[in-house]
Amino acid sequence: MPADTNKRTYCLEPNRDYRNDSLRKGTDFSEEEIRVDTAKHYDDCYWDYRTAWFDNENLALHYGYWEEGIKTHSQALLNKNRIMAEIAGIKPTDHVLDAGCGIGGSTIWLAKHIGCRATGITVSAEQVKHATRNAQRHSVSDKVNFQVADFCKTPFPDESFDVVWAVESSCYAVDKRDFFREAYRVLKKGGTLIACDGYATRREFNQEEWQAVMDCLNGWAVPNLSSVDEFQAGMEECGFKEVHITEATKETMPSARRMYLTALWTYPMQVLMHGLGLRKKAQTANFKVALAQWKVFHGGLVRYCLFRARKPG
Repeated sequence: MPADTNKRTYCLEPNRDYRNDSLRKGTDFSEEEIRVDTAKHYDDCYWDYRTAWFDNENLALHYGYWEEGIKTHSQALLNKNRIMAEIAGIKPTDHVLDAGCGIGGSTIWLAKHIGCRATGITVSAEQVKHATRNAQRHSVSDKVNFQVADFCKTPFPDESFDVVWAVESSCYAVDKRDFFREAYRVLKKGGTLIACDGYATRREFNQEEWQAVMDCLNGWAVPNLSSVDEFQAGMEECGFKEVHITEATKETMPSARRMYLTALWTYPMQVLMHGLGLRKKAQTANFKVALAQWKVFHGGLVRYCLFRARKPG
């Protein structure tokens, strides 16, 4: 029976919400439920990220970019900002929208190292508080601001920004085209969209693969995964031109491995604290994803890419 079960094929369809709570309801989350679910994940898991992933300099909730000359985890996280800024061609005169800014890491880096203005938005009011304090500590409060907003439905006027920046955040849109349409609207003519994330390499999985993919989605409160082709097609459908893709799976793997090893090292503590009722549901799911994300990367189920696209001038 187990062998037959593992032969069953599971299909990960685009534009569908696969998180457990949504599936139990029998329908996709509403826009408000999605915002609340995403914010709760990051609020509940803040101290997990704080102790195991980011420091006061990088303030990063994303994977690093490892290449020659990068020696430490923190350097790799900061290097991701540099690589993306170079690909996007960001200038000191630009105004950047950091769509899904977390606790302000990329927003602050852009202000400090490029000298541009940057506005960060997140669905978490707690993250806005963290980001605002972090900007003050890094002495860039005059160049950045943070607010609670949904990047699929922002409060900004048309053509407000030179660059829209999305680091591992566009995955939170159930239909990625909703994000692309809003990015296109708020970008000035000739503006740039820069985004990076993990992308599914195929749509069908066996039971073991499916469980790893579902652990990733539930562990990070992500509704689904786009493929590279779907992501590019969505950008172009929404009006973007000159889509450029940078493959970065190899440069991401050391971060994925570090996350996996950290989970293995802390496994006894996870089991003990979970047994004592000291771990929130989101924290336990976040622990599982640290193991599962290595499986999907190492098994070739996911690749990591950086996208750059232009709004016609």
